[in-house]
Amino acid sequence: MEYTINEIQDQIIEEFSVFDDWMDKYEYLIELGRDLETYDPKYKTDKYLIEGCQSRVWVYGIVENGVIRYFADSDAIITKGMISLLIRTLSGQKPVDIADAELYFIETIGLKDNLSLTRSNGLASMVKQMKIMAAENLACNG
Repeated sequence: MEYTINEIQDQIIEEFSVFDDWMDKYEYLIELGRDLETYDPKYKTDKYLIEGCQSRVWVYGIVENGVIRYFADSDAIITKGMISLLIRTLSGQKPVDIADAELYFIETIGLKDNLSLTRSNGLASMVKQMKIMAAENLACNG
């Protein structure tokens, strides 16, 4: 069964609600980063590198059957965890839904408030780039 972006966000919020402190949430992020799907090395180029991130983050998307499948990697494990949440939320969704999505889970689980300024800016850059990819696909394919 395919879930909507908001249904996935609600699942993430529920998962994070079991943790009482941020050290446990960071551990969970690290675990998510370790479980991130293997990234094809041919896409580790400047073309797919996200600007504005302290660590190196690569993201690319492929359109399949009217939805975008995202793939990503980072050289920082917490950043890999953050991008894995974004991929879980946005990958497999229609470009229009991605472009219009409000990613409220980031604030609700406290991620925005518990990251350093540079990591928070990097997260915003990742979201922006994934939405740009969706918008570009909309422009090309109506």
